[in-house]
Amino acid sequence: MEADGFVRRRRMTAETTGGDPGVAGASAGAEVRWLGGRFWGVSESIVGSLTPRIGGETELQAVEFIRNAQDAETEDTEPDYEGLPQGASTSTHMLAGAVAGIMEHCLMFPIDCVKTRMQSLQPDPAARYRNVMDALRRIVATEGVWRPMRGLNVTAVGAGPAHALYFASYEKLKKTLSDLIHPGANSHLANGTAGCVATLLHDAAMNPTEVVKQRMQMYNSPYRGVSDCIRAVWQKEGPAAFYRSYTTQLTMNVPFQALHFMTYEYLQELLNPHRQYNPSSHMLSGALAGAIAAAATTPLDVCKTLLNTQESLALSSLSPSQGPGKGQGQGAHRQITGLAHAFRTVYRLGGLQGFFKGVQARVIYQMPSTAISWSVYEFFKYGLTKHQHNKRRAQHKEAEM
Repeated sequence: MEADGFVRRRRMTAETTGGDPGVAGASAGAEVRWLGGRFWGVSESIVGSLTPRIGGETELQAVEFIRNAQDAETEDTEPDYEGLPQGASTSTHMLAGAVAGIMEHCLMFPIDCVKTRMQSLQPDPAARYRNVMDALRRIVATEGVWRPMRGLNVTAVGAGPAHALYFASYEKLKKTLSDLIHPGANSHLANGTAGCVATLLHDAAMNPTEVVKQRMQMYNSPYRGVSDCIRAVWQKEGPAAFYRSYTTQLTMNVPFQALHFMTYEYLQELLNPHRQYNPSSHMLSGALAGAIAAAATTPLDVCKTLLNTQESLALSSLSPSQGPGKGQGQGAHRQITGLAHAFRTVYRLGGLQGFFKGVQARVIYQMPSTAISWSVYEFFKYGLTKHQHNKRRAQHKEAEM
């Protein structure tokens, strides 16, 4: 009966390897070693049964030997961090995601500041930059060394819960949908769908943070600090201002994240087919996925920045287009609302090139930030999973003793 169960269990394991010869070879080697250990244990018990027994001592020794072999086999087994053990809770993904999100936004924040400024449709003459390095150098030289970090505190506060929801929902949905669509294998459709749903939750938590952050990043920002910015926006534009760009952000982030996750998972299949913890593959896959997705969605990001910042020079440049006798009606265009309005404004003020303003800064920002995010996330997921595995193993040993 035991052998029967073993054959069924091993056959199921072999069938889920995907037909990879390397995996099959490694699996076969493991089976031979496993069978060798079992054969040795059975041989010991047979030899013990043929020798004189003193009070059943030999039987006990044989049983103890087999049990020790099983314990050693359990101890040598590494936890599969890619598919969390059943005892692991969603909090593992949430904690790993929160740390990854905070580090991603904090480490790349100066480049994010440059991106926001370079996407300005009507920049002040003092805020016209040739490239990312020129922008950083001039901002530090004219506005102080800490100016590119303005708004970092509110970003860190928002990034933690937003990314916790993002990664936890992605992992849960990816596993659930993959089991439904393509059991036992990776599904790009499941990855893309999970990424889209995770984006809905992420953006709901992050959108107010983006509004405050980008207004503080703009050249000659009138706000003294985060609390002053929140109070001013609330009083002058109402609470809806914090979600004015939400639909635009979703329109941008849904294809961004779908493309991002599908590219990342595809590259992982090529670079890390056995889905082991491999920092270099996580960094490279994350960087390339972020660059491709960032470049493709830059036009929507320009519109989102315009909706978030309500750029004063852009708004004032729209007023003459209202024609004579409509000077009193300029208030109708003191705010840009909706994706369609933002698209028209960008095209009117910048033409087709206006939709790709700041694309260099956006790609430069996204490549390392997504590499950092995935590397930190996979590292913490691996560490937390291994810790839970060791804890359960220790509890199992204590229960046996």
